[in-house]
Amino acid sequence: MEELGSPTAEIDPDRPNIEDYLPRESIQEPNGKLHLRDLLDISPALTEAAGAIIDDSFTRCFKSNPPEPWNWNVYLFPLWCLGVVVRYGILFPVRVAILAVGWIAFFSAFLPVHFLMSGDNKFKRKIERKLVEMMCSVFVASWTGVVKYHGPRPSMRPQQVFVANHTSMIDFIILEQMTAFAVIMQKHPGWVGFIQKTILESVGCIWFNRTEAKDREIVTRKIRAHVHGADNNPLLIFPEGTCVNNHYTVMFKKGAFELGCAVCPVAIKYNKIFVDAFWNSRKQSFTMHLAQLMTSWAVVCDVWYLEPQFLRPGESPIEFAERVREIISVRAGLKMVPWDGYLKYSRPSPKHTERKQQIFAESVLRRLEEE
Repeated sequence: MEELGSPTAEIDPDRPNIEDYLPRESIQEPNGKLHLRDLLDISPALTEAAGAIIDDSFTRCFKSNPPEPWNWNVYLFPLWCLGVVVRYGILFPVRVAILAVGWIAFFSAFLPVHFLMSGDNKFKRKIERKLVEMMCSVFVASWTGVVKYHGPRPSMRPQQVFVANHTSMIDFIILEQMTAFAVIMQKHPGWVGFIQKTILESVGCIWFNRTEAKDREIVTRKIRAHVHGADNNPLLIFPEGTCVNNHYTVMFKKGAFELGCAVCPVAIKYNKIFVDAFWNSRKQSFTMHLAQLMTSWAVVCDVWYLEPQFLRPGESPIEFAERVREIISVRAGLKMVPWDGYLKYSRPSPKHTERKQQIFAESVLRRLEEE
C-alpha cells in the first residue's frame, strides 16, 4: 500500500497534508482494523476529494482576504477611531469632490469633441485618447493611488497585444492612465455600461458577453482586425477572463496567443498594506468596490511592462499561454494553479465529471482484484 505522502500518489502540492487533519489513532492503527486512512488510500480520487473538502485551491483563488485586526487593546483602539474619522470624514469627501470635478471637466471637453467634430480623423482620436487618460488619472487620484511603473511605456504599433493578470476592473484604469489601451471587456450594466458605450468605444474597446457563444466569434474577428491596424490603440487583454485575488493566476485563454503577433506581458501586483484591491463581483457591486477604495488610506500597486514574447517553433498556443502566464506570475510573485477561471460562472463539463468517475471506478476494481 502506498503511503499518502509518497510521490506516486500524485497529490497536488498546493493541497494541505491530510495527515494533519486525521486523529493520531487513525494513522497508527492496530492490524486488522480499517480506518479513514485506508479509505483515502484506495484511490487518488478519494484523497483529492478529501483535500478539496478541507481547502481546495480553486476556491482560494476567489477569496477576499480581510486584513488582520490591530485595534485589539485600549492603546490602539483610539488611534483606529481617529483613522476612521480621518478616512470617512475628511479624505472621502475630498476624494468625492476630486472625482466630481474631474467628471465635469471631462464631459465639458469630451462631448463637444465626440459629437461636434465630424469624421474619424486622427486629431479627434488623439484628443479623445488624452481625455480618457486624464479621467483615469482622476480615478487613481481619488484613491490616493501610489502606482510605480517599471519598464518602457507601451507604444502604438501594429502586430502586438498586451496581456495582464486580472484582480479588479481598476487594473484597466491603472494601465489606462499611462497609455490609452483598447481593452477586451465583459459588458456591464448600470453606469459602468453607460461609460463603456459612450466613452470607451472611442478608444477602440471591444465588449463581449461570456454567456453568448456567438459573441466569441464576433470578438475574435474584431481582435484580429484591431491588431493589424496601424493607427489603432494598443490592445489589452486579461486572458484569465475573471478577477483573481492577486495571490494566484488561473489558466490563460488561448485566444490572445494565436493571433500570430507579439505578446507583451504586463504584471500587476497590489500591496495590501492599506486595502485589498480584489473585486469579488458576486458579493460586491463595482460602486461599492470604488467606495471601499476611496475610504482607504491609499491603493499601492506595482506594474511591470515585460519583454515581448513570440510563439516558438513547434509550440502550441496553449503552451505559449502557459509560458507567458509563468513569466507574469514569477514577476508579480503569484502562484500558478491549473484551473479555468470560467468554472467560477458555470458547472464543470459532464465529460470531466465522467472522466473522474471512470478513474475512480478503475482504481476500486484494481484494489478488489488485488484482494
